[in-house]
Amino acid sequence: MSIRQQNQGSIVKPGFNPLGAQTSVTTYFPYLYSWGANNNGQLGLGNRTYYSSPKQVGALTTWSKVASGCYASFTISTKTDGTLWTWGYNNYGELGLGNRTDYSSPKQVGALTTWLNIAAGYNHILAVKTDGKLWSWGRNNNGQLGLGNRTYYSSPKQVGALTTWLNIAGGVNFTISTKTDGTLWSWGRNDVGQLGLGNSTNYSSPKQVGALTTWLNIAGGNAHTIATKTDGTLWAWGYNNYGELGLSNRTYYSSPKQVGALTTWLKVASGANHTIATKTDGTLWSWGRNNNGQLGLGNITNYSSPKQVGALITWLNIASGNNFTISTKTDGTLWSWGNNVKGQLGLGNVTYYSSPKQVGALTTWLNIAGGYNHTLATLY
Repeated sequence: MSIRQQNQGSIVKPGFNPLGAQTSVTTYFPYLYSWGANNNGQLGLGNRTYYSSPKQVGALTTWSKVASGCYASFTISTKTDGTLWTWGYNNYGELGLGNRTDYSSPKQVGALTTWLNIAAGYNHILAVKTDGKLWSWGRNNNGQLGLGNRTYYSSPKQVGALTTWLNIAGGVNFTISTKTDGTLWSWGRNDVGQLGLGNSTNYSSPKQVGALTTWLNIAGGNAHTIATKTDGTLWAWGYNNYGELGLSNRTYYSSPKQVGALTTWLKVASGANHTIATKTDGTLWSWGRNNNGQLGLGNITNYSSPKQVGALITWLNIASGNNFTISTKTDGTLWSWGNNVKGQLGLGNVTYYSSPKQVGALTTWLNIAGGYNHTLATLY
């Protein structure tokens, strides 16, 4: 793998944010890399061979965002031209291609060039377009598609008629989303209160979580949800058997509970039963299940409250797979730790690590995503 020359520009495009303002965005033209398990072609390499180090997906330099659910063997990605691409496992139509055929190389979903944000659940996909409309497809046994039914769909279906959807996240058979007005919505499976609605009733259409208009970042795990607000506070609800809510106990909650009193939380990510978060000072924190060292704390002890990962203040982007974690730093380096049974850490081996290990020596990693046992990342 050779170092790629940086190629960047600056564009201005409408941004869907609570203030409704346009934002100047520095745009990179990145390559796409993948590694780990590949039994369903989820690496997009045209084969089903497992790789324990990063492999380039094709030769294009137009990849943008990547997503894969924590229990999923499929991948979804957008390109800089606004097109949407999927590959891998497709038993429930989660690739959105109108069929249930697995593919081991990227396939375009329709011909539209207006896809913006993407998220993957267990076997379902969510996507927002530039017009703020929300679309979903794939498995729908618990109503996780938000379409008012439990019918599976193998092509994108619009969720209602609203044009105000913003951030989206998927868990195992449930979905959470914010709108441009800062409200929070959820639907799908709710057996342990993961929807945050104060009950354990499943819903097949979006339901608002409380009345607040200050929700910001969101993440869904196996059956728990993590979210931040615009004031920097951190909130959690749902399943808590391993302490993944960070509330210093293992009690389940069906409505949002604040994690501590700090107002410096920034980004959040959830694995199956563990949680990762950064603060505004660049520190990295983790809690929950740690059987494979996925918390990065140098041990395999579960923790029910946030623990700092090392002392560095240079952590940037975070993502989690089933029982592993990946992160970038402000210097563009890539790091991984936890379960490595299929080489998903990208370290050239299948050894588990309970503390962060650098993936190669490159300093140009950009976007990252973790699947069940595979990893995706863009590199410019």
